[in-house]
Amino acid sequence: MINFDHLPLDEDILKALRELSINYVFQPIFRPDGKTVYAWEALMRPTEMTVLELIDEYQKMDKLHVLEVATFFGAMQAYFERGYGQRVSINSFPSDSMRNEEADAFLECFGERIRGRMIIENLEYPYFSPEHWEAKKVSVKFMDNLLAADDFGSGIHDLDLVRTMAPDIVKLDRALISGIDHIPEKQENVKELFKSFHEMGILVVAEGVEEKAEYDYLVNLGADLFQGFYLARPA
Repeated sequence: MINFDHLPLDEDILKALRELSINYVFQPIFRPDGKTVYAWEALMRPTEMTVLELIDEYQKMDKLHVLEVATFFGAMQAYFERGYGQRVSINSFPSDSMRNEEADAFLECFGERIRGRMIIENLEYPYFSPEHWEAKKVSVKFMDNLLAADDFGSGIHDLDLVRTMAPDIVKLDRALISGIDHIPEKQENVKELFKSFHEMGILVVAEGVEEKAEYDYLVNLGADLFQGFYLARPA
């Protein structure tokens, strides 16, 4: 169970964090060989409901910021406890970011250990805030970390927004990947997306790869990174 009591945060946010009962599991993101881990994605697992139910509950209470802070501090705590050496990928709401005092506390807790080790994944909901994205870019680049657009093809992320965001990584949603080995329309669409993203210097993650045929096709197509149940489940 993630414990927030020791964090150097204001009492108001600490009180809100203490109300959470959460753990984290990690799913690897692989290089094209399907064996070498590039990063570990931290996935929140509440103990009393599903993560989507928790997000829905906190969104209705206008308290998504609590989950934003919990994810950064909780995921990093779990990551270091596991002793991983590769990067850690952390989900972040596109409508939110940590406040200055929270970011300062984060650096106080983890310091230089996070330099060059984090990927901040901008989720596909609820809405995109340019102001919060710019705040993330400043703090992330200051520590030589990376930014990603999650679930491209299923939510708010489209080519125009990706051009505005200029992330380091784009993750293609399973909706674009499922059955790509035998569906010509998906093949052509993803091929064009690879071309566009690579021309922008963006790495492409094929997310939600569940079949060997999908994986083999995407390797040949030129995907940079892979994630999905075919290669490894969250654990």
